[in-house]
Amino acid sequence: MYDRIARAVEFTESVVWNWGIPVGDESIPFVVILLLGAGVYFTLRLGFIQFRRLGHGFALVSGRYDDADDVGDVSHFQALSTALSATVGIGNIAGVALAIHWGGPGALFWMWVTGVLGMATKFSEVTLAQKYRNVREPDPERPWEGVVAGGPMYYIERGLGKAWKPMAVVFAVFLAAVALFTGNGVQANTVADVFNSEFGVAPWMAGLATAGIIGVVIIGGISRIGKVTGILAPAMAGLYVAAALVILVLHWDRLIPSFALIVTEAFNPTAGVAGVGVGTFLFTMLWGVRRGLFSNEAGQGSAPIAHAAARTDEPVSEGVVALLEPFIDTLVICTMTALVIIVTGSWDDRVPTALNLSSGNVSYVSEGEDGRYSFFQAAPTELRISQGVPVARGVGDVRMAWHEVPVEDFYLDAEQTRPFSGVLRTGSREAVAADGTVVGVLYGNAVQNGAPLTMLSFQRGLPGDWGHYVVILTVLLFGISTAIAWSYYGDRCAFYLFGPRAVLPYKLLFVGMHFVGAVSPLILAWTIGDILLGLVIIPNLIAVVLLSGTVKGEADSYFRRRPWRKRSPLLKRPDLSWTSRRLEK
Repeated sequence: MYDRIARAVEFTESVVWNWGIPVGDESIPFVVILLLGAGVYFTLRLGFIQFRRLGHGFALVSGRYDDADDVGDVSHFQALSTALSATVGIGNIAGVALAIHWGGPGALFWMWVTGVLGMATKFSEVTLAQKYRNVREPDPERPWEGVVAGGPMYYIERGLGKAWKPMAVVFAVFLAAVALFTGNGVQANTVADVFNSEFGVAPWMAGLATAGIIGVVIIGGISRIGKVTGILAPAMAGLYVAAALVILVLHWDRLIPSFALIVTEAFNPTAGVAGVGVGTFLFTMLWGVRRGLFSNEAGQGSAPIAHAAARTDEPVSEGVVALLEPFIDTLVICTMTALVIIVTGSWDDRVPTALNLSSGNVSYVSEGEDGRYSFFQAAPTELRISQGVPVARGVGDVRMAWHEVPVEDFYLDAEQTRPFSGVLRTGSREAVAADGTVVGVLYGNAVQNGAPLTMLSFQRGLPGDWGHYVVILTVLLFGISTAIAWSYYGDRCAFYLFGPRAVLPYKLLFVGMHFVGAVSPLILAWTIGDILLGLVIIPNLIAVVLLSGTVKGEADSYFRRRPWRKRSPLLKRPDLSWTSRRLEK
């Protein structure tokens, strides 16, 4: 059953992310063209607003222009914290590692491109979300329903007209599903995977614990979510970046070679661990763009839902605040993760690993003539191992893989002194030795991927043996805070589709799906998330492009009027510093 589901998921992913314009032996997917093309378009039409107004965004989020009487559920800072809690998460820890694992170091360059262009896209969609949001009277007895509801479904219907409502409905349905899988299941899956590999905690136990925490927070609605994320987001990002900076300082001599490797591999990829090292430029670019989108969510239409709840009467002010998201997420935190992985040499290294044969990290692959591995296939009933070495290990032969890369040698002990001989039974996921002994765990050197790869890099990079605990803690905080923020995105979609009474049932479903995500295979959870990501950006970006004239008009009016000057306490002080005067502009 799993193999059939996996093959269906792989096929759907290839349609969403690989169908496009043929270029040689590869193709540029239409989703990527739409994503990058929209970013270029908004950047040019808005006059490189992501560079010109970045300082104003920091000034706004500082709270100096906040007015408690403005309509909304949360402050600028809390809206940004909620959105950052959704964007700064597992994508920064596991997603960057996945991009490097599959696309090589050059994938980071394309994450940068996606991040810079995404700043203009994020400004546009958030400005529209604020302009066309829905505001209702609060219900003191049902605070989880909230006062404000906004996002692409509202600016599609209200901005483009009633005739476009079917597209708004499609978006809301897709994003509600994205929230359940990508914003929820993937987070739970990664947290459970880390705690299982590090502490032997069963995935169902980890899933049950984190689901309980999330349930307590999200029942309180956006006000409670904003308060919690307003504490979690700065704390977790600060801890993670500080630890990464220490590693980069300790490995300062490898920084310039690492940057050179990133740029070189972006255009002429030769390195890669998961069968990528065959000079496939588009493959590397695609992985960078995909993981960049997953990380900063620009063009996806999710973050505008959180920003729509901000207290302000100026839509553009929240759009400028949203500029900070891709900057902080992709250009700062993702870069930190990637550099730590590269400078420590962990990205393509095989390390001693306990190979739990029932783990979701186990797959069965075969190497093609081009050097790439194909997986999600039905494995033979048995795979033979002789003196630790797979009997079948040539091109086209199916082999057991850990994180989609074949394991070269198998042992019965962690010290790797007793080679295993016998068969791997793929159906029961157990190993039967020549003497009839049945074991569920073998040992060997294997590559790491996802959060375990980032954890290995921090462990190597920091003195002592406590570096990986930094990643464990941030994985836990990132996973919980991201799921909390995504629950709000999903319940706003339910609110739009079925009304306020649908909010509580959706929250309960969200908590249940968190548990399901924790016990699902890693690669399947990520792939389903990628499919849904590709689907939601299409209606959102179509709408934002069609409404770009409105965005341009709002931006021109806002920066011409400079309404923030009327609220600035700094204007009352005669000793303005040069920095403050610049921020005021």
